Amino acid sequence: MTSAYVSQSCYYTYMAKLTLSVDGRVVRRAKEYAKRRGVSVSKMVETYLAAVAEPPSPAAGRTPVLNSLRGLLDDGDIADYKKHLAAKYR
Repeated sequence: MTSAYVSQSCYYTYMAKLTLSVDGRVVRRAKEYAKRRGVSVSKMVETYLAAVAEPPSPAAGRTPVLNSLRGLLDDGDIADYKKHLAAKYR
């Protein structure tokens, strides 16, 4: 006879309540949007608040092109660059 041992762990997270004042039309559209995507309005708001409350990462706003150019002009001379611009835009 074979017996199986099943373990189940549950973690409960405290969920704070938040009261918001939102235009009724916005609430109606948000509920429709949430229903179409199979998610609750509460989860949508939680996800949004978590995203905006997170400090920006150091790489935020850096595109691969900018990363590839980073450091190319470290040895550049500002005076030479200004001369170049003056000649270019005469």
